[in-house]
Amino acid sequence: MKKLLCMVMVIMMAFAVLTGCTAKTEPAATAADAATAADATAAEEPATAAETIKVGILGPHTGDYAVYGLAVKNGAQLYIDQVNAAGGVNGKQIETIVYDNKGDSTEAITAFTRMVDEGITALIGDVLTGNTIAVVGEAYPINMPMITASATAAAVTYDADSDTVFTNVFRTCFIDPFQGEKMAQYAAEKLGATTAAIITQTGNDYSVGLADAFKAKCAELGITIVAEEGYSEGDVDFKSQLTNILAAAPAVVFCPNYYQDDGMIVTQAREIGLTSTFLGGDGWAGVAAYASAEDLEGSFYCSAYAPGSTDAVKAFEAAYTAAYGADTLNMFAATGYDAAMVLVAALAKAEESGAAPASDEYKQAILDGIKSEGPSVQGITSEAGYTFDEYNNPIKSAVIMTVTGGAEVFQETF
Repeated sequence: MKKLLCMVMVIMMAFAVLTGCTAKTEPAATAADAATAADATAAEEPATAAETIKVGILGPHTGDYAVYGLAVKNGAQLYIDQVNAAGGVNGKQIETIVYDNKGDSTEAITAFTRMVDEGITALIGDVLTGNTIAVVGEAYPINMPMITASATAAAVTYDADSDTVFTNVFRTCFIDPFQGEKMAQYAAEKLGATTAAIITQTGNDYSVGLADAFKAKCAELGITIVAEEGYSEGDVDFKSQLTNILAAAPAVVFCPNYYQDDGMIVTQAREIGLTSTFLGGDGWAGVAAYASAEDLEGSFYCSAYAPGSTDAVKAFEAAYTAAYGADTLNMFAATGYDAAMVLVAALAKAEESGAAPASDEYKQAILDGIKSEGPSVQGITSEAGYTFDEYNNPIKSAVIMTVTGGAEVFQETF
């Protein structure tokens, strides 16, 4: 496996040139189109079915949350393409089966079922927390290995009601409690805040999970929550909630939603004269495109990825930009790349079992391999490797990003 990783790193710098010389297929717009694209890709490969290892990639590639889904898909595909170019895994090419769920849980389940029928042996995905929880319900009973690069709710890998750890599910991203706690600590220790307000999307697992953790940590740290406001999915007018927050005069506003909503909320907050510092979770990645530089100036959010911070990160960014452009180059592209790295390391281990891909024995070997090989995987967002806790969550440091001059930039590791 170490030899394979070295070969991939050697070709990474040259990959930008290679992608510039080959035809690229645009991301599929629907689940049906994704299946067609996957079939077309498979048709181009000279390898037979027995010589390939099928891996699913599932997420929203169109619609409101496409910036997340495309980033994860492209990041994962980039590493898999590099591995294939270096000879594959045990001489076998990795064949990706890609579906667009459009951010809908029903479509996510339908797409996953089709992937299983098509013979996948593992899944990179899903992307959104709610979609991922829905897919876990189908994947856990059949022990299908899953690595999500972006679903952050604790419930993705652990059901507290039944005290069940979903042993087939791992992630390369933070969990919601970790992010919420970190941002509360940052508010207290770095910003000196003693009061805070919270605005969340009601019923959204991601948003509520971060908010609950933030609130609990604030209580420990002596930060008073002076206002809590909620809104419904699809809302575009937040001035009523923001007016209530304005009246409470908080030092910071924790806004742990997705980037489009966050951009609108910050814009409307500034319009009514709310000058508090805004804080968010990793769902803020890409927010700079949805509010003005002036309105976002001085906001902070938690991330796992610091652009341009190391040579490995720079090489990844160069290869990614050459293959897919810079529009979806964000934290989730990096965690998607890492998810593929961890999975490929596990596939190499599973190949040693001699079992057939997609068989029960092979899937279990992948799960064992994720745990045994993960610590040696030096990822883009986890240079120290991927060690997982008892709930299959990665143990890694946090990055604090700030928005300044209209750009989302690295502030510090915290």
